Amino acid sequence: MIVTPVSSNTVAEKCETFREVIRTKIGSPYVIAAMQAALQAHPPGTVVAGYEANGGFLLGSDVQMPENCLKALPTRDAILPILSLLTTAAKRGVALSELPKELPRRFTASDRIQNVATESSRSLISLMRDGAIDPVEILAPGAGPVIEQDVTDGLRLIFKSGEIVHLRPSGNAPELRCYSEANSQERAMQLSSEALQRISALIL
Repeated sequence: MIVTPVSSNTVAEKCETFREVIRTKIGSPYVIAAMQAALQAHPPGTVVAGYEANGGFLLGSDVQMPENCLKALPTRDAILPILSLLTTAAKRGVALSELPKELPRRFTASDRIQNVATESSRSLISLMRDGAIDPVEILAPGAGPVIEQDVTDGLRLIFKSGEIVHLRPSGNAPELRCYSEANSQERAMQLSSEALQRISALIL
């Protein structure tokens, strides 16, 4: 079972590796809290881990290995993912660069508008949520129909095309952030850049 913020790439679901993917608000405290809740809700022996899109892996439960036990480390760790990838590549006898080719092709991008008051960002997102402003026309008018609207942290639109645009106020600066996901890096960058251009014209 894996826990990760809503801004993380959806390859977590699409690779069909995990029994469950739990999405949280952005920030390691939310990930840790959700890992703890998952451990309490599931039987002993359930393996729960978490990660953030900007780096850091969190192991929420002990993992019993054939020869020893890997103890839980629910804090940001960069070493375990590196060792895991190197070990997997060595066991398969392939270059490290070959491993990502086994995953679904999903790419993300993010950008921001600086010097935007948090309350202004929240007000804009609230208007989009309530329908006073059409969120599709602002965030991605060419992406097609929306199949899901996620308000876990800001406003996140998931389109039938598989493209995603997510708008939220920064948690630690007067900035409005936009995250996007698509089947190519170029398209992901285009989505976030154009969304912020439209928002800038609207609020400035």
